Amino acid sequence: MNVELARRQMIEQQVRAWEVLDPRVLGVMAQVRRELFVPPAYRDVAFADTAIPLGHGSSMLAPKVEGRILQALELAADEAVLEVGTGSGFFAACLARLAGAVRTLEIRPEFCAAARENLRAAGISGVNIETTDAMTLDPSALYDAIAVTGSLPVHDARFERALKVGGRLFVVIGSAPVMEALLVRRVSTTEWLRESLFETVVEPLVNAPQPPRFVF
Repeated sequence: MNVELARRQMIEQQVRAWEVLDPRVLGVMAQVRRELFVPPAYRDVAFADTAIPLGHGSSMLAPKVEGRILQALELAADEAVLEVGTGSGFFAACLARLAGAVRTLEIRPEFCAAARENLRAAGISGVNIETTDAMTLDPSALYDAIAVTGSLPVHDARFERALKVGGRLFVVIGSAPVMEALLVRRVSTTEWLRESLFETVVEPLVNAPQPPRFVF
């Protein structure tokens, strides 16, 4: 595989074609070596327009989805970012290139270990990986931006409450076959604005709240 040609095709034919036009985002996705974050069995499809399995029912998001999230969050170089769901570490690497400090939470220890090694191999610093359940998030910490890379079957306010005023949250709400990707902005201490971005299907977060079951 011609890696650099495949990378350029990913940017031009997938990411840019999905209305990701922010030059900073396109630049970062071209610079971070995605192939280093893909499990060895899937290296040949590292740049394909598909989610790549990581194990345990989890996947790397498709490149165009990652690009849309990064663009929607409008990250500044001095901002503090929280990622929920570290996975392979690729998205955290992109966040680290666009923002300031990145804290990323992952419930599976083996994913954390692999992500640390992937980030080291890619020469990415500024990412703090924690093995923890995001459903136990400390409510006192606030962030400029939050990216939840697994879906929530039902709305859960804990993540939008962890935004600073002016902060942005990306989250996917709902159940298959149709889920809604949302951008949530905190406009005051008591008010948030929600914008629908696109429809998608993403694996749910482990231990995410479930809708009530009806008993007849």
